[in-house]
Amino acid sequence: MENKLERKYGLFTAICMVVGIVIGSGVFFKAQTILTKTGGDMPLGILAWVIGGLIMLACLLTFSFMGQKYERVNGLVDYAEATMGSRYGYLMGWFSATIYFPGMTSVLMWVTARYTMEFIVSVNPDFPMTIPASQGGCIIGPECMALTLFYMCALYAVNVLSPKLAGKLQTSTTIIKMIPLALMAVGGLVYGLASGMLQHNMETTAQVAEVAESPLFAAICSTAFAYEGWIIATSINSEIKDSKRNLPKALISGGIIIMAVYILYYIGVAGGATNQELIDKGATIAFTNIFGNTLGNVLSLFIAISCLGTANGLMLACSRCMYALASRNEGPNPSVFGQIDKETNMPGNSAVFALFITAAWFLYFYLSNLACVWTGPFVFDSTELPIITIYLMYIPMFIQWMRKETEENTLRRFVIPALALCGSIFMVVASVFSHRMACFWYMIVFAVVMAIGVAMNKQKKN
Repeated sequence: MENKLERKYGLFTAICMVVGIVIGSGVFFKAQTILTKTGGDMPLGILAWVIGGLIMLACLLTFSFMGQKYERVNGLVDYAEATMGSRYGYLMGWFSATIYFPGMTSVLMWVTARYTMEFIVSVNPDFPMTIPASQGGCIIGPECMALTLFYMCALYAVNVLSPKLAGKLQTSTTIIKMIPLALMAVGGLVYGLASGMLQHNMETTAQVAEVAESPLFAAICSTAFAYEGWIIATSINSEIKDSKRNLPKALISGGIIIMAVYILYYIGVAGGATNQELIDKGATIAFTNIFGNTLGNVLSLFIAISCLGTANGLMLACSRCMYALASRNEGPNPSVFGQIDKETNMPGNSAVFALFITAAWFLYFYLSNLACVWTGPFVFDSTELPIITIYLMYIPMFIQWMRKETEENTLRRFVIPALALCGSIFMVVASVFSHRMACFWYMIVFAVVMAIGVAMNKQKKN
C-alpha cells in the first residue's frame, strides 16, 4: 500500500512533540507519588529521577541511531521490523494500537480534566459539584468524568479534521507548559534556600500510610510514566521534513531538555512546601506558598494546559497506529484502516479505532483505579505496566541492533545500546519488585490481546 501522508512537520514541531508529550501530567502528579513511595525521602526521590532520566536518554540515543537508518510510516514499528523481522514489527504495532498508546491516552485525558476541575474550584470554591472537592470530586466526580470524555472527543476531532492545527496546538502548549515549570524551578530554589525549607526537606522524611517495600524501585517505576512519551514522536517520522536528520535531533535535544527540567522542578517543589504537605496536598500547595493564591491559581491553569498538550500528542500518535499496520497490509481490514482522507490527509478510520480503544481503556481505568468498584485479580496500574512492557519489548531489539549493525562504530553499535539494554532490564526488574502479582495479572491481559492480534492477522492472510 502506498504511503500518502505528506511531510508537514518541521524540526521545531518535532522537538515540541518530544518535549510536549513527555513533559505534562507526569511531572506534576507523579512527583507526589514518588514522595509517597519513598516515605518523603527527597534525596532518594531525586536519585529516582536521575536514574529514570539516564535510562530514557540511553534508549532515546539508541532509537535516534535507528532513526538515521530506518524510515517508513511509524518509527517504532519500523525499528522493530528492521531489527527483529516483520512478525515482531506487527506485534509491536498491534501492542501500540491496542494497549500502549490508548492506555496512556485515556489516563492523560482524565489528568487534564482533573487539573482543569482543580483550577475551577481554586478560582470559585463554591462551584457546585455532585461530590464536593474536599471529598475527591475533582478526581472521581461526574463533572470530571464528563470533562474527560469531552477532551477525548475534542482532541480526536482536532487531530482528524485538522492535523496542522493539532501540530500548532502541540507547539503552543509546549511553550505554555514551560512557564510554571521554569517559575517553580527558579522560584522554589530561591525561596527554599532563603527559608531553609529545601534543607529541611532534604533531611526530614514524612509520615505515610505505607512505604513501598522497595522504595527506590517503586519510585523509578513511577518516573517511567513521567519520562515516557518520547518514542511517540517516531510515529510521525513519515510526516517530518528530512526525518532522517531531524528526528534524531529532535529526540536528543528533547531528551536533554526533559531530564533537566524534571530534576530542577522536583528540587524547586521541595523548596515551596514540606514533604508532608506535598504528599498530602500535591505540588499545588508549593505554587500557592511561593507565588500566592492568585498567581498560584493561574499557574494551576497552565498545568491543565500542559496536560492538554500531552494528551493531544498522545492522541496524535494513537490515531495513526492502525494505519501503520495497514500500510504494511497487516492487521484487520488493511483496506479500511489504510484509507487516507483526501481533504485532511489523515487516516480517519484508524483514528476512529483509536478513539474506541481509548474510551475502552478509560472505562477500565475509572472502574479499577479511580472508583475502585472492580476488585479481584485483574486490577493493575494501567499508567505504568504498559510502559514497562514496552521496555521489555525493547530488549530483543537492542540485542539485534548490536548483532546486525556491523557498519556502525563501537559507541553506536555497542556502548549506548548496551546501556539502553541494561536500563530496560532494570525497568522490568523494578516493575516486578514494585507491582508484584499485579504484573502477572496484567501479563495475562497482555497475552490475550496479543493472541487476538495474531489470530486476526492470520485469518486475514488466509
